[in-house]
Amino acid sequence: MAISTNELRKDRQDLIDQLAVFDGKILRGSVIESYKKCGKPGCKCATGTGHGPKYSMTVNFPKRRPENDYIPLEYVTQVKEYVSNYHQFKEIIEQICMINRELLKRREEL
Repeated sequence: MAISTNELRKDRQDLIDQLAVFDGKILRGSVIESYKKCGKPGCKCATGTGHGPKYSMTVNFPKRRPENDYIPLEYVTQVKEYVSNYHQFKEIIEQICMINRELLKRREEL
């Protein structure tokens, strides 16, 4: 059964209301965890996973080189949350766009 135009508009408003929850706490990029071997003879890192974890964030931009930034340990949890929020934010925006496209197909006022 097709969803009514009024229901589409209500769903869109519900999605718009969800965007406010993020309150600007969004960050685009990927968090990368790494371990490094120091190269010192006899260091425990030579036989283990290495020193770390160390965290960095990579952000890709169109027609530009990716940017990498070190993340201090005290910010890792927050950065991971903000990156997760970005993906949720992006999904909500896509759902709003789908609703708007459906309204346009119906020749309804956006």
